[in-house]
Amino acid sequence: MADEAQMDDARLESSLIDMAIESWRFSKMVARLIAKLDAGDGARYVNQLRYFQQKIEEGLESGGLKLVNIEGQIFDPGMAASALNIGDFAADDQLVVEQMLEPIIMGADGIRKPGTVTLKKVNE
Repeated sequence: MADEAQMDDARLESSLIDMAIESWRFSKMVARLIAKLDAGDGARYVNQLRYFQQKIEEGLESGGLKLVNIEGQIFDPGMAASALNIGDFAADDQLVVEQMLEPIIMGADGIRKPGTVTLKKVNE
């Protein structure tokens, strides 16, 4: 009985993580679309997007999870994210996270799902 409850909890957490990642991707796409609008038209949509993002974060928090975005940070190989284009750089290049393709999901006991990123040289 306890094993079944643990499996249900794991499935629920996995579903919550999947929904959070897809919502994060959707938010990024909507933000790109809003950026293309005139300033007056975009303001209303920005507020709606912020509200949506806040609700996602609140839902994650209620499940003991947190979404972590490391865009713009200096890349460290120990980060909880895999870099798709790491092979494009020399070992001594100083790299920064250019774009998060998938966010890092953290739980109370550590990393629940590592992220996926692309990198660029610091001086590009």
